[in-house]
Amino acid sequence: MADSDTAARRRHLIPFAALSASYFAHIGFFNPYLPLWLKDQGLGIFVISLLTSIQAATRFFAPYAWGALSDHTGERVKLLRLGATVAMLASLGLWFDFGLWWLAAVLLVMFTHTSAMMPMSEAAMAHLVSSGGAFDARRYGRVRLWGSMGFLVTVLLAGLWFEQFGMAHFPAWTVLTLLAVVISAWRLPDLKEEVHAHAVKVAVWPVLRQRSVQWLFASLFFHVLSHMGIYVFFSLYLDSLGYSKTMIGLLWAVSVLVEIGWFFTQSRWLPLLSLTGWLVLCGAATALRMGLTATSAAVLPVLLLAQMLHALTFAAHHSVCIALLSHHFPGRLRGRGQALYTVVGYGLPGVLGGLAGGALSTKYGLASVFIATCATSLIATACAFRVWRLQHPATSARG
Repeated sequence: MADSDTAARRRHLIPFAALSASYFAHIGFFNPYLPLWLKDQGLGIFVISLLTSIQAATRFFAPYAWGALSDHTGERVKLLRLGATVAMLASLGLWFDFGLWWLAAVLLVMFTHTSAMMPMSEAAMAHLVSSGGAFDARRYGRVRLWGSMGFLVTVLLAGLWFEQFGMAHFPAWTVLTLLAVVISAWRLPDLKEEVHAHAVKVAVWPVLRQRSVQWLFASLFFHVLSHMGIYVFFSLYLDSLGYSKTMIGLLWAVSVLVEIGWFFTQSRWLPLLSLTGWLVLCGAATALRMGLTATSAAVLPVLLLAQMLHALTFAAHHSVCIALLSHHFPGRLRGRGQALYTVVGYGLPGVLGGLAGGALSTKYGLASVFIATCATSLIATACAFRVWRLQHPATSARG
């Protein structure tokens, strides 16, 4: 009986892996090359930072709203299908040049329906990537690495394509990759979590009042804020240094390759430290990565080293956060826990990072963005250390 249950779980994980692959294939070309497409439209760096910040702004409200709705109805898969379909239809608007406000509106509708897809997907498959009620790093890593592979394929192919043909085909790439997301979403198993009409509502505030959870979200906030330099300004920065679009794609690909390596082997490495210990290490690695990018991006071997740190700064950090969230937000709190991860980690940091980075780069140059993110990553490390001390009071007291 146990073997048949395990086999069923594996079969259900395959379409989730396909959704991860298609979603991150979309992200793999869209996020790195959106700033370059906007630049090709004749827009300045500050306007570009405003438009790219729309994605983060939607994460203030969309993930939690979708997450609460999915917790209430149990219909996570149907909501995933709806979000993917509306986003794809909205992306058709990128083909029409009706001015800046039109473009902002199109991006707003797209991001409102895509920003919650991964949190809902994580919540929908949570019981499929657990073993005995505990987070299974190996099983989760095997699913998540397909997302990294999707990102890798499109970031490389798009770089080669845009180098050869220019940025004019960016809207077509958007529609086609979102169409792949729609197809994947409609191939998900029709899973619905049982919702009892008279069940006691599970409140999230008692969890949020825990000091360890508060410091975890503080660390998450500053950690992802540090990465906004990469997500929004990295391609523009490399372009300003004279790197070709093909090389920009390759440098993004390096980070994704090490990310795939981590997700494939993370069950071997994660037991070497506590989850909160990994949180501290990831913060320190981020400070090193941003410092190298700020000071030595023109030196290709150093930049390659900085990109390879992505295995720690993103992949390990993401898995650790998902595992900690699974612990703090179990059962009917899953949707809201995953949504809070997106809101706190990618909402406010995205807006602040985009706007502040735009202002900094306009006045002091793009390298200044990475100097600032080096500082915020040190704050993230300090917050992570506080989480570690709360989880290991006896160890810190002996120290």
